[in-house]
Amino acid sequence: MTGKNVTVIGLGPMGQAMARAYLNAGYDVTVWNRTASRADDLVALGAKAADNVEAALTANELVVLSLTDYAAMYSILTQAPASALAGRTIANLTSETPKNAREAAAWLADRGATQITGGVLSPPPGIGRPGMSTYYSGPRDAFEAARSALEVLTGTDYLGEDPGLAALYYQIGIGMFWTGLVGYVHSMALAQANGISATRFLPNALSNMSFGYFLEFYAPRIDAGDHRGDVERVSMAVASVEHVLRTAEDSGVDSRLPAAVLDILRGGVRDGRAADSLTALVEVFRKS
Repeated sequence: MTGKNVTVIGLGPMGQAMARAYLNAGYDVTVWNRTASRADDLVALGAKAADNVEAALTANELVVLSLTDYAAMYSILTQAPASALAGRTIANLTSETPKNAREAAAWLADRGATQITGGVLSPPPGIGRPGMSTYYSGPRDAFEAARSALEVLTGTDYLGEDPGLAALYYQIGIGMFWTGLVGYVHSMALAQANGISATRFLPNALSNMSFGYFLEFYAPRIDAGDHRGDVERVSMAVASVEHVLRTAEDSGVDSRLPAAVLDILRGGVRDGRAADSLTALVEVFRKS
């Protein structure tokens, strides 16, 4: 892949940030969005607005997609003839499931295009700045050809040929992110209900959410199937979360989140895991 030129399709906050990063890096940037006015600020900075999807695709070999989901991708790309996709490398940075990523890669391959799946580990303000990264998977030769252009956006973490792998890594991580963040927000509702501000509790929150020790301790045990309850036990977690649940109820705070966690822990007890480590829930989840 030669030249500093790229097409960006999808101009939400992430697509806008990506197009700006390319412009700042001296790229010739073509953009397209269903709401055409979203391209106005980028055009003022030097981008070219394509009149339609076909023009956007055929403008450049490398096409970056930043869309809501793959349903949006199909809706947009089918507006152009299949010939417009032939020979294109589609860096699909749209969040989706591994299964859908593999199906999309096959669909694009049938039309002569190559998909590089991406999972972006950065908010829009971090695009183009050091310290951010994106998971990538798909054909290595296509990734290597596009690497320098992709590194304009973030660092690159290439995982392998399977087009679903980047989506899988991304969804594993994002599951941890949202679960942890929802837990934090629920806890701040509990704090505020008791007259404690989020700012006042911030040092405690930072300390309580430092899971590094536990992750380093648990990972090799999970891989080894070693669920000894020599540090903590599922039964201990049940008792602890029961206290959180009652505290929420006593404070007039919605208790559905701790109730859901408690239900999962009690499921572990019912499965005979009461004396095992919390890591035994891996087996319970997989059985489910």
